[in-house]
Amino acid sequence: MTLISDRMMDVTIQDENRKQLGAFLRARRESLDPQRLGLPRSGRRRTPGLRREEVALLADVGVTWYTWLEQGRDVNPSSAVLQAIASALQCSPTETRHLFLLAGLTPAETLNVPQCEGISEGTRRLLDSLLPQPASIQKPNFDIVAWNVAFERLMGIKFAEIPEDERNCIYLYLTHPQWRNRLGSDDSILQTFVAYFRAAMAEHRGDPLWEAKLARFCAASTEFATLWRKYLDVRGVENKLKLFTHPQLGEFTLQQMYWYSAPRNGSRLLVYLPVDAAGERALSWLAENA
Repeated sequence: MTLISDRMMDVTIQDENRKQLGAFLRARRESLDPQRLGLPRSGRRRTPGLRREEVALLADVGVTWYTWLEQGRDVNPSSAVLQAIASALQCSPTETRHLFLLAGLTPAETLNVPQCEGISEGTRRLLDSLLPQPASIQKPNFDIVAWNVAFERLMGIKFAEIPEDERNCIYLYLTHPQWRNRLGSDDSILQTFVAYFRAAMAEHRGDPLWEAKLARFCAASTEFATLWRKYLDVRGVENKLKLFTHPQLGEFTLQQMYWYSAPRNGSRLLVYLPVDAAGERALSWLAENA
């Protein structure tokens, strides 16, 4: 009975992945501008973006076969074909990886390197040595597993005072007003979190821990749940400038920097660095005011 149940679960996950793959392909296709890709004008377009036959032409695949792929049918694309489709759709490396994982294929650059699960005393000393720069260690699912005091002060939260299972960047943004307020009022932040988590979860679909994490996000926020259903973009975490809002310091910008303990699926070290005098003053103030 257990074997049959496991097989049924595998079939369900595969069906869902095919639907997700088809939906992502369609969303990506409709986001592209035919003129920017050098495609000729050919009559009035009733829908935005490329036509299916144009994607099929660019990827050198059959129109009917590509249509079936978008419809979520069981057509089993090869790695070479899926790479051609990704190129035709101008997919980024993160988006291409997402396509491969949904199709049940292994991206060429994937390395089977063990994850760094434990946090050693040396790692904790490393975080403290980075002061006054805020720093933390995060898992691929955005769980925060270690931090220094500057990171706590930056985000306005004491991690020891909240349950361990709530120490997650996305969950805190959804449920903790002070954490959310520190990141400002930019409406794109939640979309970015959704895109980050969708990309990270592609290779963990069916994993009970990841599925439970997703369910918790959706239960905590109808806005997150709606975006998860409708917003199909994927993004990889990246080094970028990040705007913070502080009740005493006002707005200031820091450089977000990531280092990975292992390729792709390893825990990552996040450090915030000042980029101007305002950032320097903000970090100095946080270091002096507990």
